[in-house]
Amino acid sequence: MNQEPEINKVDLKEKFSLFNEHWQPRIAGELNGQYVKLAKLKGEFIWHQHENEDELFMVIKGKLKIKLRDNEIDLDEGQFFIIPRGVEHLPVAEEEVHVMLFEPKTVLNTGDRKNEKTLEKLQKI
Repeated sequence: MNQEPEINKVDLKEKFSLFNEHWQPRIAGELNGQYVKLAKLKGEFIWHQHENEDELFMVIKGKLKIKLRDNEIDLDEGQFFIIPRGVEHLPVAEEEVHVMLFEPKTVLNTGDRKNEKTLEKLQKI
């Protein structure tokens, strides 16, 4: 028996109000083998790359800097940037920023690095 998929609209403000932790993305939706993740970021993450997956960062609230080895990308609210697979990057948020991420389900938040910030299993909201 096939189960009918849930069909609901998503209120980003409501979803962001459900958590306060930084650098701990939550799954807000799924489509075509991809997760739609919401995260609050503050401070500096770690240099990493995703060998097999592209990654989209969209700023919902605040400002985000994405450092690349030879460039820096500054994103304001309503802007997004796609990091191609294999490109080393370092997200930096001087003040708290809310982002939406589009990533294949296989993406590990720390990419090719594993440390205390690595999240093996993400919470759904």
